[in-house]
Amino acid sequence: MDRRTKEQIVSELQKKLKEANLGVLTSFSGMNVEKMETLRNELRKSNAEWKVVKNTLLKIASDGTDFSILADHFKWPVAVVLSYKDPVAPAKILVDFAKKNPELEIKVGVLDKKLLTKNDLTVLAELPSKEVLLGKLVSVMAAVPTSFVTVLSGVPRSFVQVLNAYCDKKKTLN
Repeated sequence: MDRRTKEQIVSELQKKLKEANLGVLTSFSGMNVEKMETLRNELRKSNAEWKVVKNTLLKIASDGTDFSILADHFKWPVAVVLSYKDPVAPAKILVDFAKKNPELEIKVGVLDKKLLTKNDLTVLAELPSKEVLLGKLVSVMAAVPTSFVTVLSGVPRSFVQVLNAYCDKKKTLN
């Protein structure tokens, strides 16, 4: 690979690293091309990508990005997963795929400038998706006004019930 090609790869990779909110380093030794393509296709569905990158180029591209904290981990043949939207979905895909395919080993990740261990990524994968969390938030927000209206209407309702009971008592006395 000539210098110009390397510079272009580093430039494109650095742009992607700046856009990504989640990055995960994986080891893939022993994986065949068919399994790699299956993983790539699964990740594309969640707006993420899986790229095999030379360590030296990745180290150069990560300078000046949140991914620079991973520089100490560029020691083995590495593939990086980059997620651009919801970080939970790609983490789920990776963890599930790694369970079924022991050739894929999740090493370390970064999310919001924080280093994530393999266990942290597993915990992230167990979270509900963004859509589910937003749905729960909306249901909680809708419940508050409903409860407030119920409480406010309780006082007049009780007053009307007391008046009806008093009226009934007066009718029975007459």
